[in-house]
Amino acid sequence: MKVLLVGGGGREHALAWKIAQSPELSKLYLAPGGSGLNQFGEKLPFSGDDIEAIADFAAETSLDLVVVGPEAPLAAGLGDILRERGIPCFGPDRAAAQLEASKSFMKAVASAAGAPTAAYGRFTQAGPAKAFLRDQFAPYVIKADGLAAGKGVVIAETLAGAEAAVDEMLGGQFGDASAAIVIEEFMRGEEASFFAITDGEHILPMIDAQDHKRAYDGDQGPNTGGMGAYSPAPVFTPAVYERTMKEIIEPVVAEMRNRGTPYVGVLYAGLMIENERPRLVEFNARFGDPECQILMRRLRSDLLPVLLRAATGKLEGAALEWSSEAAALVVMAADGYPGAYKKGTEIKGIDAANELPGVVVFHAGVKEEHGMLLANGGRVLNITATGADIKEAVDRAYAGVAAIDWPDGFYRTDIAWRALGQRGSGHAE
Repeated sequence: MKVLLVGGGGREHALAWKIAQSPELSKLYLAPGGSGLNQFGEKLPFSGDDIEAIADFAAETSLDLVVVGPEAPLAAGLGDILRERGIPCFGPDRAAAQLEASKSFMKAVASAAGAPTAAYGRFTQAGPAKAFLRDQFAPYVIKADGLAAGKGVVIAETLAGAEAAVDEMLGGQFGDASAAIVIEEFMRGEEASFFAITDGEHILPMIDAQDHKRAYDGDQGPNTGGMGAYSPAPVFTPAVYERTMKEIIEPVVAEMRNRGTPYVGVLYAGLMIENERPRLVEFNARFGDPECQILMRRLRSDLLPVLLRAATGKLEGAALEWSSEAAALVVMAADGYPGAYKKGTEIKGIDAANELPGVVVFHAGVKEEHGMLLANGGRVLNITATGADIKEAVDRAYAGVAAIDWPDGFYRTDIAWRALGQRGSGHAE
């Protein structure tokens, strides 16, 4: 199979790592590719956002499959253009990608499907939004309606803080993404993520993970795109799995099909779980980042034929085999992230980390220059590890972190603290 993988971050590095293991792969193309993942395929001379160039190349090369990693090309309609040209695409079309691209659309679909989620209101003007806030209770949850790279959420402890967030978002903080905002009920419990692959009708469940969104230990500090993850999450019990499938995944897939916009690809459900009751926080229209890296480390099956079956409406009967081992991931981020941070600082020790038992380092924001590896983003490295249980996986991941020499980075030292009952603080040396 000739395959094009769209994207160039840590998620795509992990996908390329897994896809390259498939005996069915004959050629892997990368747009735009990136440090680490370029070893698995041919880097193309255009970006992942250039959807016309991607579609032209796919048609000219008679690709068998395009796998879309990031959300932005999906929201821009890459899936639509590819399908119009007869190219199978793993990823939803523009209409279905609204499950992630529009918080209010997701809420409307969840409501129609009867999926449990938080009460909410959608606003484009500050006055009505603040009036709505005054009828709510702290803490207040304010979200940019559109795509904001995982940063468009504020949880305010005071009404004044919530009103300030309203003003900032509607004032253009996230550009078009916050031209409208969603204010919703604060849901209590423990977060987890669940993933399922669908061809629009049939559903292949995957596994769960738990992400760590806040920048600092103990879930403190600003929201980020994710500072670490682990799987399995103890809070995601068999009872939670059953309810998630029956109350959220299955009815939402059916609702999307009934709307005439069947969802094709991986459906990522962000959940809040309390007393084994899952409620929907959000959907992502792609593999999560950094959760994808965890999934790929635990997946034992060949992923590529399953992606093709989903993209071509032939998912019925497909199966995936998962390792019984646990997996953990620690993100090393540039000092200052998710705010302003410096690029171009040198990173050493990745090869040494990769030689440790169970450790694989995925490059999230790295560039190669003059034989050196340089930081080129906010979240820079994903240090993953597997182990017999969560503790061993976490210990191995932090051993990988210790092998890396990057004084300009930081990381959380309490990944999986809910499962392990541990907290700490750390800084790369």
